[in-house]
Amino acid sequence: MPKKIPIIAANWKMYKTGAETEAFLDLFKVKLPPAAIKIFIAPSFTALPIAHEAAKGTAVVIGGQNMHEADEGAFTGEISARMLKDAGAKFVILGHSERRRLFHETDAIIHQKLKKALSSQLTPILCVGETLEDRESKKTFDILSHQLEQALSGIAPAELILAYEPVWAIGTGKTATPEIAQEAHHFCRGLLKKLWGEDHAAKTHILYGGSVTPETAPALAKQPDIDGALVGGASLDVAKFIQIIQGFSL
Repeated sequence: MPKKIPIIAANWKMYKTGAETEAFLDLFKVKLPPAAIKIFIAPSFTALPIAHEAAKGTAVVIGGQNMHEADEGAFTGEISARMLKDAGAKFVILGHSERRRLFHETDAIIHQKLKKALSSQLTPILCVGETLEDRESKKTFDILSHQLEQALSGIAPAELILAYEPVWAIGTGKTATPEIAQEAHHFCRGLLKKLWGEDHAAKTHILYGGSVTPETAPALAKQPDIDGALVGGASLDVAKFIQIIQGFSL
């Protein structure tokens, strides 16, 4: 199977104001060399309209870091799919390990959010991954199976992006080797094949999201089932983010 055009997605988490977002994108547009690659950036909610405007005419796609499953309602502090779209978002990150761990999002909640994103024509980046305890207990594949099957239960094949996050390799000093990452990606693609069929599994991008750096990107890019990266901290720095993009460039 030929390699897909990679997707490099930036999750900026709770960093960068609107002005800082604009400054980043202005510099990024100048520094980025031409490459066969797709670039997604998820800034803070308050910076979405600014990012959308700054990214016009470029290959950069702007999206949200999270969303509520309801169209509207008395949900203080939340944001809906139609609000994201109104601000210029084209995609949304769902099921991130921090949302699961810190904000207690369940598989059932993530499933509802996924359905809403798809029905709203927002491309979901669905995150799955195991903790250190899961890996040491040899439950990695059980966790991946459960999270993916619960998220996609009853959902017809659709355009989405999958991101594998080994939670144990994020900010812990522990490293998932390219071979470990490939094993998990290959397993996830096999699950997609079982759930949605071989053709859909083959064309779905599966991104690696375990503390990607300029140093680790080239080796990850060589793995057959790794179709790009979901980048956290390193995506906040223009030079580092460009180096990662270059590491994945075809």
